[in-house]
Amino acid sequence: MIDGASDERFMRLAMANASTVRLSTRPNPWVGCVVVADDGNVFQGATSEPGGPHAEIEALVRAEAAAKGATLYTTLEPCAHTGRTPPCVDAIIEAGVQRVVIGIEDPDAQVAGRGARRLRDAGVEVTSGVLIDDIARQLAAYLTHRRTGRPHVVLKLALTLDGYIAAPDGSSTWITGAAARADAHRLRAESDAVVVGAGTVRADDPLLTVRNFTPANAVPAAGLDPLRVVLGRVPEGARVAPAFEHQGDITTLLDDLGGRGVLQLMVEGGAHVAGQFHRAGLVDEYVLYLAPAFMGGDRGQRAFAGEGAPTMAELTRGRFVSVDRLGDDLRIVVVVGR
Repeated sequence: MIDGASDERFMRLAMANASTVRLSTRPNPWVGCVVVADDGNVFQGATSEPGGPHAEIEALVRAEAAAKGATLYTTLEPCAHTGRTPPCVDAIIEAGVQRVVIGIEDPDAQVAGRGARRLRDAGVEVTSGVLIDDIARQLAAYLTHRRTGRPHVVLKLALTLDGYIAAPDGSSTWITGAAARADAHRLRAESDAVVVGAGTVRADDPLLTVRNFTPANAVPAAGLDPLRVVLGRVPEGARVAPAFEHQGDITTLLDDLGGRGVLQLMVEGGAHVAGQFHRAGLVDEYVLYLAPAFMGGDRGQRAFAGEGAPTMAELTRGRFVSVDRLGDDLRIVVVVGR
């Protein structure tokens, strides 16, 4: 008999499957699936690269006849429309699955409750919302894009304990250690685009490519580099070239990138760009790499340039979702509701 605790256990297994394809499914969502047969056998699947089978189909193919009467767990509501592949709900119904457990409803206008409704209409028992908060975190970039039409904006900063991102001479290499820097490359690999200001390009001449990071599954290295975006003009000979140049309102940039299928935008700096996104209320997630180091004065570069909140009542407040140690440093993730 499958109970609530078992539902959570198998949904966590589905989430683990989804995590293995985070870098290969975009712009499609990274979804995991588990089919639990009547005899207790477990069959697993995850979304393939665009154009390939979805997670539910992968698991059903492995289950074959054992899918009849089984319970299927999927992190995201199964699709009910024909895209590059046929509807997953049709395959689930035809396989004779008795019960479907869904982590979170798909906000895509082509799905948005239709998948669950089709299953119920066919006599399949449907349970929704199992581990919904955890799955919302796992699929945050996809969900933000489908709900707003814009990318999920992640602002990454490497800081001293007293809140500085660079010394008075402008140097910032290196505030954090190797483990934190490698994790920042993981975050860059998970982002479809990365943005910096033209001032950062002139000062640091960054590459903005993915390095020092090896994904758990085989993903072509060339496919990990995000679209490089510069606010302003790219100086001649800069290593960031070719890059997408943008001048003007940053909300227009987000609309443009969202239309290009960019699910996650990583804001890398510098302080003026960070302050611009922060004050506009456009940051969904702050990823702070905090080093056990102190500037010890008031002449360095603070994390955000420009005017901050004038009163305590006007502070931007979020919530901690994780605090992890990376070598000698801490990674602190804060999300802000919009």
